[in-house]
Amino acid sequence: MERTLSIIKPDGVAKNVIGDVIRRFETKGIKIAAMKMLQLTKTQAQGFYAVHKERPFFNSLTDFMTSGPIVVMVLEGEDVIAENRELMGATNFKDAKEGTIRKDYATDIEKNVVHGSDAPETAAFEIKYFFNDLEIQKR
Repeated sequence: MERTLSIIKPDGVAKNVIGDVIRRFETKGIKIAAMKMLQLTKTQAQGFYAVHKERPFFNSLTDFMTSGPIVVMVLEGEDVIAENRELMGATNFKDAKEGTIRKDYATDIEKNVVHGSDAPETAAFEIKYFFNDLEIQKR
């Protein structure tokens, strides 16, 4: 059983698509092991996206991620990292397949509604960033 982190970004929360995103996970058999809504501070966003610190989009990304509440979730299932990434679609919504979250709801490459871990190591770091062991359901 694999775990990954999923974030519904501020634009997704503002568009009221939280329920639809969750429905897509559940329809695919993905379990939600933990979930909460929160608002990141600039420092928290910078810590989470530290891997991108030297990239030109770092400041705009961290500004965007602090612009409103987010929903963070621990997803669980067989090959859930790949499953989640398939459901999200390509980072650039213009390249995303029809029926993916980003194709359906994103408005630009940054305001693309969702984030998902890209590898087991990334997932482990990202999950620990937002959740402690007591908050994650054991199955």
